[in-house]
Amino acid sequence: MKKIKTIFYSLILIFIAIAIYFLTPFAYEIKNTLFPFIAVLGFIFFLLGILLIYYTIKLKIEGKLKWFLILTGIPPIIALVGVILHNLVYGLMIYIFGQGFWGQRGDEAFFFILALFVCPIIFIVGAIGSIIMFKKN
Repeated sequence: MKKIKTIFYSLILIFIAIAIYFLTPFAYEIKNTLFPFIAVLGFIFFLLGILLIYYTIKLKIEGKLKWFLILTGIPPIIALVGVILHNLVYGLMIYIFGQGFWGQRGDEAFFFILALFVCPIIFIVGAIGSIIMFKKN
């Protein structure tokens, strides 16, 4: 259980760091300088999500805590996959249909919305539920 709590709280800290980066209006130069660090944190976030799910299943966590931990571990995975798919679909459509394909309508939004809005909400719900279940146990 100690491994799970360490991974869980690491996920929360990284989530907060990434959220601060995207929600704080830093100057462009500062954001540009910090981006490689945030990209590495994003990849670590992804790996920790996989580890959280793996250890939750391996250690046979039961009940609501199991589902809240899985709910916390899935969004880091889906967020990275969503960002990659968004860029792949965008690039593929431009390659197939040409540069002006998207026009005034914008570009592919499904994976973008999934990665930037849905996943953080699911992560927060899972994290709050997990914290409550940790306190009950």
